[in-house]
Amino acid sequence: QVQLVESGGGLVQAGGSLRLSCAASGRTFSNDFMGWFRQAPGKEREFVAHIRWSSGSTYYADSVKDRFIISRDNAKNTVYLQMNSLKPEDTAVYYCAAKLLQSNTYDYWGQGTQVTVSS
Repeated sequence: QVQLVESGGGLVQAGGSLRLSCAASGRTFSNDFMGWFRQAPGKEREFVAHIRWSSGSTYYADSVKDRFIISRDNAKNTVYLQMNSLKPEDTAVYYCAAKLLQSNTYDYWGQGTQVTVSS
């Protein structure tokens, strides 16, 4: 059974940085995708970034491009989201998710970690 466990959230001032981690277990990922999503209060969940396990290719939402960096450590089966130059509008619960290569949607989700950016 696949499990995704996020960590690293917290409270930070605007302009600061945080690094989120997502530890995956229960499956060896190869050509699959790992993504980060976020959901702010009263808003729909939105895509933040994804990375492909095998190639390391990445893709970002425009709102976080040039500020956030997604990476993975295959040996640790862990994906990271380095968040820099944080803004109050980045405040949200951040979720990691796994999409198998043959799927059209994300198949597995973590429980989420809160990120709060104060102004």
